Formats: sequence, C-alpha cells, structure tokens
Amino acid sequence: MEKIAIGADHAGYELKEYLKRFLEKKGYTIKDFGTYSLEPADYPDFAHPVAAAVEKKEFDLGLLVCGSANGVAITANKHQGIRAAICWEEELGALARQHNDANVLCLPSRWISKELAEKILDRFLNASFEGGRHARRVDKIGC
Repeated sequence: MEKIAIGADHAGYELKEYLKRFLEKKGYTIKDFGTYSLEPADYPDFAHPVAAAVEKKEFDLGLLVCGSANGVAITANKHQGIRAAICWEEELGALARQHNDANVLCLPSRWISKELAEKILDRFLNASFEGGRHARRVDKIGC
C-alpha cells in the first residue's frame, strides 16, 4: 500500500498534519483533502472526498480524523465498498484490517495522543486481511 488519502475537520487538523509528516517520512504517497486550518469546518466535506477516492481505487487506503472519529466514520461508511473503522488502541488498528478488511482508518483526535495515533496508524498500515471466516462476514456487510 503506497497511496493514502487523508482528511480531517478542524478538530482533527493538527493530528492530521502530524500524521501527514509521519507518512511522508515512511515514503507513502498521500493526498490531503483538507481541512487546511483550525477554522471550523464540517467533517463530511472531507470524509466524502477521501471515501470516494478510496472507493474509486484512486488510493489504497484512507485516513480520517475528527474529534471523536464518529462523524467521519459514519460519513465514510455511506460509500459502497468502504469499511471505515474507529480505532483508539494499537491492536484495534491491526484488527480492523485483519478481521474487517477496513480500508479507512478513523482516529479520535480528542482522545488519543499523537504518539498513540502514530502507533495505531502503523499497525493499520502493516496489517493485512486474513480472509477465511472473516471474508464470509465481510461479504455480508454490503446492502
């Protein structure tokens, strides 16, 4: 996985910027869909474009950040083929990929540190879908 679409609202802006630098240092190609400041912004304005880019397979994975991660996750999951997972612990980042084939990571900026976010993201990026019994379950998600 090399191409990652990222986005955040104002509450997630600082963490997004931090993680953007983290990803660039690791050699990932990223596209930042905004927001680009701390000015109040509506999370769907950034979650929809990130989810659409992953849905169209223009990007391998997505990363979304807002205060609780709920808003961006709900928005992203409206897109067919998107499996956005809220993660607040390292192991959840790995399990989201391994068991749920998640393709968008949603982080709650008001509840986790930058260092923990980095670890969660790293686990998410380095995990892969296990298939097997999990594939049967994932296949039942779509409507």
